[in-house]
Amino acid sequence: MRLKTTLEQWLTLIEVDRAGSIQAAALALNKSHTTLMYALRKLEQQLGMELICIEQRRAVLTVEARALLRRAVPMVEQARELESVGSQIALGVEPEITLTLDHLCCREWVMAPLGRFFDDFKGTSVQIRETSLSATERAVTERQADLAIITLPVDNHLTDPFGVVTMVPVAGRGHPLAGMKAVTAEDLITHTQIVVRDLGEDDPKRQRDVGWLRSERRITVDNFDHAWDAVRAGVGFCRMPDHRLARLDPYEVVPLTLAGGGSYQVPLHLTLPKGKQTGVAARALYALLRQAARERRLQSQE
Repeated sequence: MRLKTTLEQWLTLIEVDRAGSIQAAALALNKSHTTLMYALRKLEQQLGMELICIEQRRAVLTVEARALLRRAVPMVEQARELESVGSQIALGVEPEITLTLDHLCCREWVMAPLGRFFDDFKGTSVQIRETSLSATERAVTERQADLAIITLPVDNHLTDPFGVVTMVPVAGRGHPLAGMKAVTAEDLITHTQIVVRDLGEDDPKRQRDVGWLRSERRITVDNFDHAWDAVRAGVGFCRMPDHRLARLDPYEVVPLTLAGGGSYQVPLHLTLPKGKQTGVAARALYALLRQAARERRLQSQE
């Protein structure tokens, strides 16, 4: 079906409404009053309705015209966005990029930079994938991601510091360990430990483990959300990232005081798995994430 109207005509009608008069709209669009009047009358003929009426010697939009504007405004905005996306694709901007983040990473550290990224790269979609242990390393070595947030640096890949996570041992408030003033390694051995599995290996024999894992019983889960549910239910104890504990109900769990040291810190790094082949959009998001990390460090020093 051939369209009767053009985007330019709808843009004219929108500007008349925004400017408040045909004369003001003509100045804003750098066109003559006669040209705008002709364009509006032409639009009226094409639609078969009146769009402009005279009130107190002023040309104003009719009720029908304002009803049409509610649909015309988003249509014109989409057309502008389409042109912007087309220009970005022509310059080689990726239509989609993949960001992998280790499961220890605080998600809030990523979301604000993402919001700023989409202000400039409206045509680029972002796939976010959570990794852990060997999956984190493979995302880099096998170039599964355009940018990655990792724990240990990977050989031959440059990194920038992204943050530090403290792993805190916790148990449910009703758990036997929660009532102990100083928990020993021997105490832990007799209780169920909740651990998060290596998401990079399907074969249990090849999965990597990290940290103290000497309990006689374990519950292995896919992520820290499941681990939190298990801890809260009193099933066992677990080491949880401090940023997750800060967001959850502190009355449901108790940090454990371990004899000989219980908490430990894990540094996070930002890297570009594809190196020189990294695209424009991925590099822009990398810069935003790196800047956000710098701002967090400065705030922590104040």
